[in-house]
Amino acid sequence: MENIEHFKRKLEEEKTLLAKELETVGRINPSNPKDWEPKPTNTDFLATDPNEVADSIEDYEQNAAILKQLEIRWNDVNLALKKIAENTYGTCEVGNESIEKERLEANPAARTCIAHKDQELS
Repeated sequence: MENIEHFKRKLEEEKTLLAKELETVGRINPSNPKDWEPKPTNTDFLATDPNEVADSIEDYEQNAAILKQLEIRWNDVNLALKKIAENTYGTCEVGNESIEKERLEANPAARTCIAHKDQELS
């Protein structure tokens, strides 16, 4: 595939941004370095105040939702970088045809061609 370095740079830049965003709502799981876990935004509160406890739980749940979406993208970007290293980048996971350059420009971590975009694997 031509311009592989171009896509590699785009993916590495996105990975750096994703890491910064992930660190604002989570932390790497010490038991599994490939996994992120949400963190509460405020741990300095009185556990006896039900309002503060409720606010903390709500913040944690919001962080968990944000983290889930960021982690999905993080994993997709890492998979794309792995495919570059293995010389399989740009190949549709469903039909094995080449992924269109326009699709990769829009989403360098795309796993399928346009025809199979609704069949993306999780």
